[in-house]
Amino acid sequence: MIEVKNISKTFAGKTILKNINGVFKRGVTNMIIGASGTGKSVLLKNIVGLVVPDDGEILYDGRDFVTASKEEKKDIRQEIGMLFQGSALFDSKTVEENVRFPLDMLTQMPLDAKIDRVHFCLKRVGLENAAKKTPSEISGGMKKRVGIARAIALETTRYLFCDEPNSGLDPLTSIKIDNLIQEITQEYDITTIVVSHDMNSVMEIGEYIMFLHQGEKKWEGSNDNLFDANVSELNEFLFSNKLMRRFRNEPFSN
Repeated sequence: MIEVKNISKTFAGKTILKNINGVFKRGVTNMIIGASGTGKSVLLKNIVGLVVPDDGEILYDGRDFVTASKEEKKDIRQEIGMLFQGSALFDSKTVEENVRFPLDMLTQMPLDAKIDRVHFCLKRVGLENAAKKTPSEISGGMKKRVGIARAIALETTRYLFCDEPNSGLDPLTSIKIDNLIQEITQEYDITTIVVSHDMNSVMEIGEYIMFLHQGEKKWEGSNDNLFDANVSELNEFLFSNKLMRRFRNEPFSN
């Protein structure tokens, strides 16, 4: 579980986040949504430690990441897996080597044990036959799956962060990535936070949703009660540009 308490952040005199509070539970697909520039990516960067908040607490199962010592932060980081928006794979490395990267950097495992772990993770995401390929030889959806395999390569992974995981993917592949993220979350009982503006994903896997507007949390709940919210900013976001569909196979209508 990750708790954020009264998180605020200002850049160059402009308030980006204002007193954000929320609880992201373990074993649940947690989502942060909102329009571009509303603060969701900045909030994620605060949670993972890429940005230090001006005020507030970030608790990883009770451990305050903001005030933690260097060694304590290192311990927490070894429990974190990241799926980046562009997958962030090394073009010069094979799929196997990309997934092995955190094991090489953060563990003293013997090589054969690392390879066994890599193959286990690749099999879990359905890429057991792609180990020797390079990123240039696989599709965008496969790259995302490699990113997920790398994120869970460390057996200590307890927290998974996904930044726009469906960016650049077709609808069918997006569904597969959504389902895989949810399956991994439940199977390994980890705390997953997904930053997304893809309303199809929100409706598919959004078990807990935090909606941000101009740096403030305006609403929280699940996809079951998303359309019952009496919040004007949220309603405007949902229906803007006619991009949202209530269900994946149902076209948006006036």
